[in-house]
Amino acid sequence: MSKGNVKTESQNTPLDFDHELPAGDDDRQDTATAVETPARESELQKVKAERDALLDRLARMQAEFDNARKRASKEQQDYRSYALADAMKSLLPVIDSFERALHVKSGPGDLRSGVELIYKQLQSVLSKLSVTPIVAQGEPFDPRYHEAIEMVDTTEAPDHQVIEELQRGYKFKDRLLRPAMVKVARNPGK
Repeated sequence: MSKGNVKTESQNTPLDFDHELPAGDDDRQDTATAVETPARESELQKVKAERDALLDRLARMQAEFDNARKRASKEQQDYRSYALADAMKSLLPVIDSFERALHVKSGPGDLRSGVELIYKQLQSVLSKLSVTPIVAQGEPFDPRYHEAIEMVDTTEAPDHQVIEELQRGYKFKDRLLRPAMVKVARNPGK
């Protein structure tokens, strides 16, 4: 038996798969082929178009799912990165208190060395957590990182330079936790 011809049980004549009519019935085949071929081709085109539309829809849904998964992953990573921000923000007043205690000149030497040790440990922990202090003193005023509390008229510093840091500012990675509170020079000569 050849690939294109199959004998049916009811007929012993081979079928032609291109037209699915028994070979040898030329009269019926020509009439049936003329009627069935356009209808079959139309139906085949319709099925192919439907298949293509479904494949396109599937590809779009897969891309949409991948985008949603990537978005969720990024949001989760952002949440992890900044979840500690509020907790770290609450530690900043403690650091301020340590800094004030270190600036006091009076007091026993042991107390001061203990406070210095605790301060260094706390700074080390914050550094490991990616919390960094904002450099302010002597720097040009930057409104993104500095909060001007006072403008001081002086000829000793250039215009808009930070002359005193009243409270240190901090960043967590690239995010501002708190701006530095500063006094800014205003040079009346310029």
